[in-house]
Amino acid sequence: MLIIVSMKKIYTILALWCAVTATMGQNALKVEEYKLDNGLTVWINEDHSQPKVFGAVVVKAGAADCPDTGLAHYFEHILFKGTDKIGTVDYAKERPLLDSISMKYDELAATKDEAKRKEIQQEINRLNIKAADYAIPNEYNNLITRFGGSGLNAATSYDYTYYHNTFAPQYMEQWAELNSERLINPVFRLFQGELETVYEEKNMYADNPLMPAMDDMLKTFYNGSPYAYSVIGSTENLKNPRLSEMRKFYETYYVAGNMALILCGDINAAEVMPVIKRTFGRLRPGTAPSRPPFTLQQLDASVMHPFKIPLPIIKAIGRTYRKPGYGHPDNAALNMATLLLNNTNQTGLLDSLMVNSKLLMAVAGGSDMKDAGALSLLVVPKVPFGSKNKAESLCMEQIEKIKQGNFSEDMLDKLKRSNDKELKTSMESISKRADVLIKTFGNGLPLDFFIHYIEQMNKVTKADIVRVANQYFNDEYLHGVKKFGSYPKDKVSQPGYKPISPKNIGAQSDYAKALDSVSKNEFVPKLLDYDKAAEEISITDKVKLYAVKNPVNDVFGLYLYFHKGTRNDKRLNLVDDYINQLGVGKLSKLEFNKKLQDVGAAISTGCFDQSFGLFLTGFDNQLRPTLQLLNQFMNDLTPDKEKLKDMLRTTKAAAKSIDESNSSVANAMIEKVAYGNMSNYLNTSSLKEMQKLTPETLIDLFKQLQNMECSIVYCGTLDSQEVAAALRDILPVDKMKEKEVYVKKPLMQYTEPVVYIYNCPKTRQNIIATYTPLAPCPTVDERLRLNLWSRYFGNGMSSVMFQEIREMRSLAYGAYGYAMKPSLMLMPNYSTAYVAYMSTQADKTNEALHLLDSLFTDMPLREKNVEACKLDLLNSINNSYPTFRNIGSTILFDKRMGYTANPEEETVKKIHGYTKDDINDFFTTQVKGKPRITIVVGNKKTMDMKELAKYGRIVELKKEDLWNL
Repeated sequence: MLIIVSMKKIYTILALWCAVTATMGQNALKVEEYKLDNGLTVWINEDHSQPKVFGAVVVKAGAADCPDTGLAHYFEHILFKGTDKIGTVDYAKERPLLDSISMKYDELAATKDEAKRKEIQQEINRLNIKAADYAIPNEYNNLITRFGGSGLNAATSYDYTYYHNTFAPQYMEQWAELNSERLINPVFRLFQGELETVYEEKNMYADNPLMPAMDDMLKTFYNGSPYAYSVIGSTENLKNPRLSEMRKFYETYYVAGNMALILCGDINAAEVMPVIKRTFGRLRPGTAPSRPPFTLQQLDASVMHPFKIPLPIIKAIGRTYRKPGYGHPDNAALNMATLLLNNTNQTGLLDSLMVNSKLLMAVAGGSDMKDAGALSLLVVPKVPFGSKNKAESLCMEQIEKIKQGNFSEDMLDKLKRSNDKELKTSMESISKRADVLIKTFGNGLPLDFFIHYIEQMNKVTKADIVRVANQYFNDEYLHGVKKFGSYPKDKVSQPGYKPISPKNIGAQSDYAKALDSVSKNEFVPKLLDYDKAAEEISITDKVKLYAVKNPVNDVFGLYLYFHKGTRNDKRLNLVDDYINQLGVGKLSKLEFNKKLQDVGAAISTGCFDQSFGLFLTGFDNQLRPTLQLLNQFMNDLTPDKEKLKDMLRTTKAAAKSIDESNSSVANAMIEKVAYGNMSNYLNTSSLKEMQKLTPETLIDLFKQLQNMECSIVYCGTLDSQEVAAALRDILPVDKMKEKEVYVKKPLMQYTEPVVYIYNCPKTRQNIIATYTPLAPCPTVDERLRLNLWSRYFGNGMSSVMFQEIREMRSLAYGAYGYAMKPSLMLMPNYSTAYVAYMSTQADKTNEALHLLDSLFTDMPLREKNVEACKLDLLNSINNSYPTFRNIGSTILFDKRMGYTANPEEETVKKIHGYTKDDINDFFTTQVKGKPRITIVVGNKKTMDMKELAKYGRIVELKKEDLWNL
């Protein structure tokens, strides 16, 4: 069918802000809109600063269009399984089996008798195993990888669903072909396994200590609307999916008039539109039905609603008010009102309560669904004896000031300027601009909505803010209070299905062969040139400046890295926390923050293993005044005993619940196993050590840091020599000369297998991890072999772990692995290691662990997957090319690690010389037979100790083994 462009609009998003005339700058901020004859919307944003394209298909349909059923989310998963052409060796033979499976699921949903249900489930399992004989698992993902893609993923929200990945621009035609083909006739193959995977996803959310309370809040606040139900759906509905209903959902909402194609990156709109017309023009035309209107249930503020959170000591109280949905004209004024309460400079009316140590937390903010919104206030009093009611009263007094107009026009103007800076920087990256476009279309708004919103924000008056504050901070709100406790969890038992054993892993469909035969492109990733991408200037013999041009706007970033970190002194984490709460000279913290806001600047800090960072942002025309404020911050902090006491109290309270999240425990256990007492979780000051510290000690440590050699990154529009002169004139660069002492952090070695367990009695999932110590990899070639084997075994949808554990047996939602590697240049002869990680329903633990063990004993070798992992590595190198604001830091840290040029050059040069034999050889000589440390985190009552003992001597760890308390 011939598709022609029926209309075209060009909008310069952010032209209101940017006077930059650079070609790249203008292209990065321009979006072109097209409408195909079938009704599909196309938005294209050109940005040639990076060698990649972010592509997304957005569908205006989500969980609110199928409330409580989980259908939208299920279908999102299904779209990765292929079509009648992709993912099958013979669809004509496969289809009758898939049709039978669909009918059986409808029968299952209508059946209540448990014996009969089990019978139907076993029949589904039998049919599924037979249908798998025709399936090619992960062929869609493999094709995306084959044609320059990485980061393949999707997301379902209440109002829209989107599918996305990043890809190399030379593969635009193949990407468009694949992403349009997947939408034409999707097939519900391998659904039984995906159903179990979604169970695991629900289990994962249930084990998050905050998610059940969030679900409770949504259910109560949005009662009477489809937003009252979770996106993933209820357990009851998950157990009873109807594939026929899922097909109806697809046929109703996945029509061209309800969808958009969004492309941001290194493409030319005029050149790609013929490709888009030929491919996406094939999509079925049509429009989706309007969502039925709803009436929200009246909220009774006099009733205090308890929200259970398993965190002791810390109290919390909150209010959630009604507000309009996404795109409403009042939202600009409402957002400005919340900035008057909280903002990044911490100069808001609620910020003042925290800065002045009256409250631990006071945060106001809005969240938007398409058809309704929420305006929330969360208040946490000081621990342990602060009154939540008094804390709430303090916050309401501040909100009342907004309602009465007790704020200055000057404060409003400065907030607009700060907001201007944040909006500019938020639009710099390809993915962030794409996020804005996805959300705009997904909420049913036109492209020019964003420009109009910016105009509204800039035109908001004091009268507008007073009006909306009085209108929305009213007497109707959900009054919530935190209660210590947990919500009951639904019990889901594993069904006992026999695993599928696809015969066609690595096979190619006829569609894939045809697509591959016309694709002769040679793909070479674009690499950052370390000699040209940043200008290097010696400020002193120990202070070096890395300067990079900002081609988009007038917001600079200046990052100072003092080369001393927590490996040198674990107290630096406390320094990081403490200094951000202090006043400067005679100015209080709030007053100093207002000084920063006067010039549109912000200061933040960060503490790392080997460095301590001071991060400064602002406007280039205010560089010197901003540097003067930074100099004051560095040299004239005011000690505050009460702030230190607050830190101690908060740390003590947090320590009580430090192990409530099983994923947090697992991460701490991996660190302990990998690094012993050098674990990041142990390399911190204990409460006992903290109590010995004084404010003066912490400030002195900060001043001592400034004697260390320092690397500075600048990204802005100013001449680099002008920046260097300003640094010499204003900052104490002459004293920054103490040489870094690099502290090596070797990986632990083990001579016998051990099983470490940790009891988290309330979890629904168990987390399983293994740590395998490996030999040193002291050369580029050996590192590359390790990287390739690591990707093949556990990275991505084509990996052994993903296919065997998740895809074929549905034993885990997350199943992946990664290599741990000391610096090649600084620690070449130190050991490496490999970590495998998965989370599984408790009653699947033995089966999952047995399977993982078998993969380490007898790893399947699949040539097509080896080639896919090589391409995936190249794609990742290309598609992770840094944004202009990150170029300087990328070069700096690689050079600190001993590299004189881009370390990926050798990978790109050599990778095609490696084969499946190299990966197999690495596995058999370096991995197979090595003693493994096994980690199991979860409810101890669900663990079979006799089974676990097969994998090593069992040791149970406690909180004090993992954290320095």
